[in-house]
Amino acid sequence: WGDDSYGQRTDAPTSADFVAIACGTRHSAALRSDGSIVTWGADSNSHTRDRPTGAGFIAIACGMRHSAALRRDGAVVTW
Repeated sequence: WGDDSYGQRTDAPTSADFVAIACGTRHSAALRSDGSIVTWGADSNSHTRDRPTGAGFIAIACGMRHSAALRRDGAVVTW
């Protein structure tokens, strides 16, 4: 439900291996059980294309125009 102007609903991943989700104003991010990150929705501020790659993340958060993730080693990554 809700607005889908930027693919917030229809572009959401459909697999079942997610352990966390975070929502920004026009984008979302999900954390997979292997520690990798998937993003979807608006990309006007590189919300989706500049996400970090690889595994090893344990937490995610989304703001209005930015996102952040916490690595297992305690490092913070923002995009």
